[in-house]
Amino acid sequence: MDFSVWWKLKGYEFTMKRLHFHPCGNYKEKYEQELSIFDTDFGRLWSVIGIFFLFAILPFISSPYFLHVLNMLGIASIAAIGLNILIGYTGQISLGHGAFIGVGAYAAAILATSANVPFLLTLPMAGLISAMVGMIFGIPSGRLKGLYLTIATLAGQIIIEYVLVHWESMTKGTMGITIPRPNIFGFELSSDRSFFFLIFSCLVVMMWIAVNLIRTKYGRAFIAIRDNDRAAEGMGIPLFRYKLLSFGISSFYAGFAGAIWAYYMVSITSEPFTLGLSVEYIAMVIIGGLGSISGSIYGAVFITFLNEILRWLTGIMMNIGVITESGLNVAPLREFFFGTSIVLFILFEPRGLAEVWRIIRSNFRLWPFAY
Repeated sequence: MDFSVWWKLKGYEFTMKRLHFHPCGNYKEKYEQELSIFDTDFGRLWSVIGIFFLFAILPFISSPYFLHVLNMLGIASIAAIGLNILIGYTGQISLGHGAFIGVGAYAAAILATSANVPFLLTLPMAGLISAMVGMIFGIPSGRLKGLYLTIATLAGQIIIEYVLVHWESMTKGTMGITIPRPNIFGFELSSDRSFFFLIFSCLVVMMWIAVNLIRTKYGRAFIAIRDNDRAAEGMGIPLFRYKLLSFGISSFYAGFAGAIWAYYMVSITSEPFTLGLSVEYIAMVIIGGLGSISGSIYGAVFITFLNEILRWLTGIMMNIGVITESGLNVAPLREFFFGTSIVLFILFEPRGLAEVWRIIRSNFRLWPFAY
């Protein structure tokens, strides 16, 4: 029965002019809307305001110490985005991310000192070298998954650590490598503020690339493999090829971040690129939110400032005599807080800080209504 006839039988007059539709969500009507990153003008406005504050105000009002913390935060965010692509979007657990950061750092140092490669070419080349190494250690992902793949990547972490220390003709062993200051079009980057602009410009670009990557067929294939690899293979997705690609992209981000870190720190050794660093980045991804690009940054913020808070508390305890310098060992305390944070987030908010922010934002948007 026609809809208008049914309403007339019920005693109502049906005319299209009397119908009023009120929007209750964001509905896409064009392909351009589907491709846009920000759904509303409000989101675009705040993104512009945030970028303006980040580059035009924050570096000029921050102290040198806070700028240093922000720079380390930006480098960690780039590497965490890469790990989230591998773990959060593809479902491939890796315990070798810290080693891939080390590969990128040493690649940049060797290219800068031995080959005199310009700074702007060193960063992507170091990322590509790290990507190739990551894809080599990602080969077992074709046959292994879960715990077995985790053990394979752990072996990669140990092997790379050994190579960085004992290949003295290339890495200079425990002596390390001193890198010259980077130069961009005649402008030397020698201060925390100049590095701030470089690091966060790279972060914005790398974040934009990651967001758009996930929206391509490659990103959708990653998500399909994560959700159900058998179903993805049944749909025609070549699992090994896409898993290897995910390892390569993740390692590229790690190597790129490691190259920036090497230039920023001037002198590098193999000491920072241990299993502990890999665990720290896994903590960033879990706490920030698996399968969320913005969550990677939230996790990096959480872990970076947690390190600074623990360092600040340690200094206070030393000043008041609670602990002595001879008996100081902060590493177990850091590991305790990292482990506790991961467990608490898994228990109470498995989707991480990204989900917490989504809930807070929704509450502000819908206030004073509950839903």
